[in-house]
Amino acid sequence: MYELKKRITISAAHSLKLSYKSKCAFVHGHNWVIDVFLRSEKLNQDGMIVDFDHIEEKLIKLLDHKLLNDVVPFNPTAENLAKFVFEQFAPFSYRVDVQESEGSVASYYV
Repeated sequence: MYELKKRITISAAHSLKLSYKSKCAFVHGHNWVIDVFLRSEKLNQDGMIVDFDHIEEKLIKLLDHKLLNDVVPFNPTAENLAKFVFEQFAPFSYRVDVQESEGSVASYYV
């Protein structure tokens, strides 16, 4: 089994629709750290699961310097974003960690 991990940092803003009063209801930004974990029993013709640069390019294009509420059709919590990123790399993804601030990390995995 082959495995890779790619870490990228993006800057993006969001606001959250919550069932309680919170400062997070207002638009605010984070320097998000996203760890993508992929695995495969086989490598592609180039000897890779997925090129590290392709992972970074895809996520930068989708999320960097964006208002996440305009990008995704769901409440852009760290948990929901972890699942969204996970889905971008199926069937190879098995875990994604999304850190929105130091000490605050959400994961999605199978």
